Formats: sequence, C-alpha cells, structure tokens
Amino acid sequence: MTEASHRQRVQEFIEVLYSGDIEAALERCTDDVEFLANAPVDILPHMGHRHGKAELREMWTDILARYSDLHCEVPILIAEGDKAAANIRVFFRKNINQRMVQFDIAGFYALRDGKISHIREIIDTFDLVQQLLERDVAAMLTGRRSSGI
Repeated sequence: MTEASHRQRVQEFIEVLYSGDIEAALERCTDDVEFLANAPVDILPHMGHRHGKAELREMWTDILARYSDLHCEVPILIAEGDKAAANIRVFFRKNINQRMVQFDIAGFYALRDGKISHIREIIDTFDLVQQLLERDVAAMLTGRRSSGI
C-alpha cells in the first residue's frame, strides 16, 4: 500500500462516517480496531476507549441518536507509511434543541492491510462541553461574569 492510498482510505472513512453511514465506516476498519478519545465520559458517555467493531458501532449509533446533520471539513490530511493524521472540523446539530455544535478534532490513524486499525482523537473537550451544556464553564469556575455561549 502506498501513502497516497492510505490517505485516500482515511479520507473515504471520514467522509462515510460523517455522512452517518456507520456500516460503511466499519467496513474500512479491522475487526480489532482500537479507538481512543480522552473525554469526560460523565458528560460525553459515548467517548473514551473502544475496542472492536461492535463497540465502535455502539458508540457511533449513540452519537447519531444524540445529534443530526453531521458533516465535516478536512482542511489537512497527511499520510506517511501506514499512519495518517487529519485536522477535522466537525459540525453536529443537537437533537434536543437543534443547536449546532462545531469543534475541531486532531485524528490520528494507523492502517493494517489497507484498513484502519487504530483511531486516536484529540478534541478540545473544554470548548465542546461548553457548547453542549450551553454554559460558560470558565466563568463558572473562576467566578467571573459570563461572556455568553
């Protein structure tokens, strides 16, 4: 496999995942795929560590139950050897009140035999939690006046 084909495989994975096609995304993963996103699981219970297609399917199904109108932009996607990295700007609409949430993900992928075997996501969870809770968490923690969210 070439770096160009790995880049293309990750691009296709991201596109089908954020189109909501969970099964097409899983087809692009190994059976033992490993996923990790550090996140406060009390607030974002669908995040954290997942292993295998069944756990990823459960996580992504939960996300689709909470959010709609998923889409993303990928301004940067690079590949080197069997690794790829992407800067992903994600847009989710909260089903509960139709408010749009947008955040950035630094996604890191490892491929094995042409399929994604590892996914590591780094998210600014502080910003994401503020958007999801619709609260100025920094103001709450510091006691300063809220700037509004």
